[in-house]
Amino acid sequence: MSRAASAAFGPRWSASLQRGTDAELRGWVEAALRWCDAADEIALRYFREAPVTTRKPDRTFVTEADTAIERLIRDRIAAELPAHGVVGEEYGNDAGGASVRWYVDPIDGTHNYLRGIPIFATLLGVERDGELQAGIISAPAMGVRWYAWRGGGAWATGLSGGSADPRTPRRLRATEIASLDEAQLVYAGPRDLVATGRAPGFSKLVDTTWRERGFGEFWGYGLVAEGAAEIMIECGLKMWDVAAPAVIVEEAGGRITDLDGTRDLGSGTTLATNGVLHDAVLRIVADREGPTG
Repeated sequence: MSRAASAAFGPRWSASLQRGTDAELRGWVEAALRWCDAADEIALRYFREAPVTTRKPDRTFVTEADTAIERLIRDRIAAELPAHGVVGEEYGNDAGGASVRWYVDPIDGTHNYLRGIPIFATLLGVERDGELQAGIISAPAMGVRWYAWRGGGAWATGLSGGSADPRTPRRLRATEIASLDEAQLVYAGPRDLVATGRAPGFSKLVDTTWRERGFGEFWGYGLVAEGAAEIMIECGLKMWDVAAPAVIVEEAGGRITDLDGTRDLGSGTTLATNGVLHDAVLRIVADREGPTG
């Protein structure tokens, strides 16, 4: 993924990053949504049923559902798209020299999953020649899916309002709110974020925004893409955590960078906004003086 800093954002800019035909990218998304049908069944089968759980070398937890879902996704990719590589959280990098790579997080929010909290999802992001092309998030216990592909827009199904059929995709758009005192901030792990030393102004950001809530993991990015929040901030990430959300946020008209303002999603910190507020948020988080919007 490009590491060049860029102030560009919006659907037209996101579409300019397309590396393939619309039919090809949409086909990847449709395949991934089918795979998620099976992944969801596995996740829900073990949810609140005390799945077998171990600790990885980094002391984070992994359940039998995590490993089963990643094996499933790897098998489906190998069968349907054998030229594509895979980079997964549980089984590593099988990408080799493939120009197209899938980033797989079988259960984002494993700790939530273990505690019976329904905020967990399977995340699938697709990259071609270093540029993310599509993203899919499937949160079965919440009954929601978010997905996007370059030039195709960002979409969600499930939990539609009114009389709308929840199976009918709804187009996602970030807000155009330009004042921080009208913005909603969502975040994950503020203690960890402050401990990085890369967000000295986080407390000021909390005080400056209209409202803040700890809706972390993938859901924070979904809220920004849907226009329910304007800012999502997080740290301690790997590419499989952010690849899918990044495409969804950018296709919805938002902007995503690290906390240095660089579009480097492998750096471990992430800021996603509606785009309009991005520079103002970066200044505050870095504790730099300047107008705050």
